[in-house]
Amino acid sequence: MEAHSEADYLETSAISSRQDFASFLNNLLLDYQQNGRKWENQNLGDFLESLTAYASDIDGRYQNMPVAIDANAASWRVFADILRGATSYE
Repeated sequence: MEAHSEADYLETSAISSRQDFASFLNNLLLDYQQNGRKWENQNLGDFLESLTAYASDIDGRYQNMPVAIDANAASWRVFADILRGATSYE
């Protein structure tokens, strides 16, 4: 597997379709396979707990970003941001 920087393959800003989301999920899997030991949440239970908390708190993240994203409007990008966030959210 080729090593990438996080900025390369876990970037979510261009995700706008189901295909983009599927590609992101593949990249997230590759990141887990390469760097899973560095993820904050090491098991499925902890990851799901973090996923729940991040989904509840993501509107705060978007309020601190220079882009207008409605966290209450379901989109492929919001889904990807939640999954990515759950890898490091405590």
